[in-house]
Amino acid sequence: MNNYRLVSLITAVILLTGCGLKADKQQDVAQEKIVVKTAAVILQEVPRINEFTATVQANIINNIAPQMAARIKKIYVEVGDFVTKGQKLVQMDDNNLEQIRTQLENMEISFRRVDELYKVGGVSLSEWDAQKTRLEVMRTQYDNLVENTQLVSPIDGVITARRYDNGDLFGMSMPLLVVEQISPVKLLVHVSESFFTKIRKGMEVDIRLDVYPGEVFKGRVSIVYPTITAATRTFPVEIVIPNTNRKVRPGMFARVAIDFGAEPCLLVPDQSIIKQQGSGERYVYVYKDGKAEYRLVEPGRRLDSFYECLSGLEEGELVITTGLNRLTNGADVELANE
Repeated sequence: MNNYRLVSLITAVILLTGCGLKADKQQDVAQEKIVVKTAAVILQEVPRINEFTATVQANIINNIAPQMAARIKKIYVEVGDFVTKGQKLVQMDDNNLEQIRTQLENMEISFRRVDELYKVGGVSLSEWDAQKTRLEVMRTQYDNLVENTQLVSPIDGVITARRYDNGDLFGMSMPLLVVEQISPVKLLVHVSESFFTKIRKGMEVDIRLDVYPGEVFKGRVSIVYPTITAATRTFPVEIVIPNTNRKVRPGMFARVAIDFGAEPCLLVPDQSIIKQQGSGERYVYVYKDGKAEYRLVEPGRRLDSFYECLSGLEEGELVITTGLNRLTNGADVELANE
C-alpha cells in the first residue's frame, strides 16, 4: 500500500509540473507581439487628371447629291482625293439646263421690252410687275438647276465615299459622294456630372491615339452640353483637334486626358491595402494603442505607390505595412525599430 501511495504522489507531482510548464508556454505565446512597420495617412494636393475614350469624328460631313433623279455625265474625283470649297465634283446631264437657259434668255429680252414701254407709259404697273415676277421665278429655277447639274464641294475636305460611276442614273437612294472635313476633327466624350462645374469651353486637353504610340496631340473643348443625361449621369463634351497635318483620321480610337486642377486627397501606401477574399472590399490594419485595428476603406485612383483613400481613414492615422498575413483584429503589435 505504501508503494502505491508513493507512485501516486510522484505521478501527481509530474502532472502538476507539466501543467505549470504548459501554462508558462501559453502565457509566453499570449505575450508575444507581432513586430510591424507603419506609414502615416497623408493629405496632399494631387492633380485631378481624368482619362476618357472616344472615336475621332470628322468636323463636318457633307453628302453630295442632286435634288432630282438624273443621269451622271462625269465624276471628277475619287475616294481619298482632297478637295477645296467650290471645286466641281460631278457634272450631271445638262439637257434640261440648256432648255431652261434658252427660256430665260427669251424672257429677259421680253422683260427689257416691257420695261422700256413702262418707262414711257406704254404698259401698266401691274403688267410690269407680272412680267418681272415671271422672270425672277425663271431665274430661280435656272439657278437651282445649275446647282443640281454641276455639283461642287461646300467645304475643304476629303472624299470618303463614291457610290456611282459615270453614266449611272442617280436614283436618290443614297448620296453620290461623301465629303468630310478633317482639318479640324472632333471628339465627343461623356463626362461625369461631378465635373460639370469644373470643365469650360476653351480648356486644353491632351489626346493620345493607339495608332501613334508615344505621341500627344493637343485639343480644346469647343462645346460643353448644358444638360445631364439622366440614365448615365454624364454630359457630352465636344473637343476639337486642329489636325493641320491631317495625321488624325475619323474612326481612330482616342484617349483624352482632361486636367481638372489639383485638389487635396488622402493618400495611403498601396502595400497596406488588403483585398477581402470572396468580395471586392478592401481593408487595412490601423496601429492604435499597441494593437492592430481592422478598418474597411474605399480606395480611389492609384498614384504611383499610393492609393487615394475616399473613406475609412483620417489624416495622420498609422496604417500597418508589414506582417499583414499574421494580423487579426485586435492583435498585439510592436513597432519595429527604424
